[in-house]
Amino acid sequence: MDLHSPLKKFFGFNKFKGLQEQVIKSIVNNQNTFVIMPTGGGKSLCYQLPALMKEGTAIVVSPLIALMKNQVDAIRGISEEHGIAHVLNSSLNKTEVAQVKADIANGITKLLYVAPESLIKEEYVTFLRTQTISFVAIDEAHCISEWGHDFRPDYRNLKHIIKAIDNVPVICLTATATEKVQEDILKTLGITDANRFKASFNRSNLFYEVRPKTKEVEKDIIRFVKQREGKSGIIYCLSRKKVEEIAQILQVNGINAVPYHAGLDSKTRVKHQDMFLMENCDVVVATIAFGMGIDKPDVRYVIHHDIPKSLESYYQETGRAGRDDGEGYCLAFYAYKDIEKLEKFMASKPVAEQEIGHALLQEVVGYAETSMNRRKYLLHYFGEDFDELNGEGAEMDDNSKNPKKKHEAKENVITLLSVIKETLQKYKSKEIVNTIIGKENALLTSHKTHLQPFFGIGKHKSAGYWMALIRQVLVVNFIRKEIEQYGVVKLTKEGVGYLENPTSFMMTEDHVYSEENDNAIIINSKSSVGVSDEKLVKVLKDLRKKVASKQGVPPFAVFQDLSLDDMALKYPINLEELAKVHGVGEGKAKKFGKEFIALIASYVEENDVLRPDDLVVKSTGVNSGLKLYIIQNTDRKLPLEDIAKSKGLEINDLIKEMERIIFSGTKLDIHYALDELLDEDQQEEIYDYFMEAETDKIQDALNEFDGDYDEDELRLMRIKFINEVAN
Repeated sequence: MDLHSPLKKFFGFNKFKGLQEQVIKSIVNNQNTFVIMPTGGGKSLCYQLPALMKEGTAIVVSPLIALMKNQVDAIRGISEEHGIAHVLNSSLNKTEVAQVKADIANGITKLLYVAPESLIKEEYVTFLRTQTISFVAIDEAHCISEWGHDFRPDYRNLKHIIKAIDNVPVICLTATATEKVQEDILKTLGITDANRFKASFNRSNLFYEVRPKTKEVEKDIIRFVKQREGKSGIIYCLSRKKVEEIAQILQVNGINAVPYHAGLDSKTRVKHQDMFLMENCDVVVATIAFGMGIDKPDVRYVIHHDIPKSLESYYQETGRAGRDDGEGYCLAFYAYKDIEKLEKFMASKPVAEQEIGHALLQEVVGYAETSMNRRKYLLHYFGEDFDELNGEGAEMDDNSKNPKKKHEAKENVITLLSVIKETLQKYKSKEIVNTIIGKENALLTSHKTHLQPFFGIGKHKSAGYWMALIRQVLVVNFIRKEIEQYGVVKLTKEGVGYLENPTSFMMTEDHVYSEENDNAIIINSKSSVGVSDEKLVKVLKDLRKKVASKQGVPPFAVFQDLSLDDMALKYPINLEELAKVHGVGEGKAKKFGKEFIALIASYVEENDVLRPDDLVVKSTGVNSGLKLYIIQNTDRKLPLEDIAKSKGLEINDLIKEMERIIFSGTKLDIHYALDELLDEDQQEEIYDYFMEAETDKIQDALNEFDGDYDEDELRLMRIKFINEVAN
């Protein structure tokens, strides 16, 4: 079965990523399928392509309205048929629901996205029972399991609902799932016969760096973001207060940033999310409430101002960078003080939960403090081996870029493994280290360990040294941690073998993280595809933004960054050539391509000579902070005089700034200010004038109205007009 031609036709890709092809074959052959694929690994294509190929409609169950909307926009972008993909959830009115049903009945809709809560509704089940359903896809399937990190009770009933609709194959997809969660999902859905696919968790285009968190952390972040001007990034903080603080500091420093956390009302949250998707802001500063539903392929960096509570969270959050396989930089700031803070928060929880929490935190500490290859450490946590010399992305972390010194630690490894053996493999890392350095505590005393001859055998080295050695010995699999017993350390077969026949063990010297250690490393990671023509990329991006706002979709739903880069390499000047560009395909070329090839053709003809006024350069520095201030305060309906005064501007200058905002395609609602100045008829008269005028020049309008209105009134009306008609 050739899947490459539909892949090229619908999505414009020449080859599949990882396991995609095998997964799609399984679905096309009507088999139950279970997929574990990391964030950014191309999960959604696994059900989108078979849905487009098969007869009937595929039902996609997803927990997040934002994510559904993103995916529907993207699918509509590859087809002339608006109804090819639909959402069915509580946000639709009766007329919209009727339209969805009609499109499904007429065989137009290939993908129907539903929330589990909507699928329970009797009227929907009754309707879907009469339609041709190709298969059911369950996204974020870990929500089914009570052991999963995001359990949703409604997901538990899916088995019965699917059976009520039709006996169709089921495909489940999740980005992280332990053995326990996997079994629970398959059992709950009654599909233990499913074909199982587990992709590699290695995201080779991501660069990992951990820096010491000093008093200068805000400066570090500003410096980092300014070096990546115009690129999209997410900054994660643990508290709402810190989110607001960092967002404000960035705004004051001329960076176009917005806050996002559960304390904001939902309207503001949606607005800020849309600003980020539509490229009207560069940075979102967020708590972990942000990101679950964000399918933005061109996030170029993820910064952790505070280290997360588990490596799972860290992996999920960093995984939001570089989903288009372009550059993705993951920077975390680490201070042990933050870990202590998190431990304090846990003190009020039940003991069992505390135990798990502490075990997870220790893994995070290990990752932050390790001096070995970070990718190897991370993948080991997910049960995957990584070759740090030849593996994909082997050089893409700070420890590999700036390797630490190594020393022979054979004798110390023997000491460590012997102590684990002699204490009958019943201690966690901390107790083992205390035994080796001879530090008594109640637990050791109760087991009479302090009376043993090996107690204090390694006191010539610090606790930190032995902890680091435990981590390095763990990753080469000489020891393992018991999950059921919350981190008790046991010897493995390899560890026992090493004790019988010790060989050289080169230990990497660990980082010293202290307040003084302020020599933060600045590394330029591999950038994305080499681009031959930066100028062209810039104008293509402007055009993309214009087309996107006309269609009411995010820019990346038109063409992704890598597609624009490829256009700037290949200069396609007809639809056929455009369809060959990375990630375009026939549908997209037809739907969006005309303006792009026209622009490229004239660019080529002018032989790289670009009129400067074709170039919309985004203002940075103070202006971007001012822009945000104006948008926020016109949203609050503050009088324009007050906004101008608080920024030390004349009204004339404020209008200039507002014009700049509105002409760059950002919405700005000032109807409240105009209502104070002009009555409804006057506004209508000016509005109609602009609607019919050849040009929007203010002088022409002044001549036309011959003194009926002054310049400020006309300029403000022009802002209102552009806001409503063009943006």
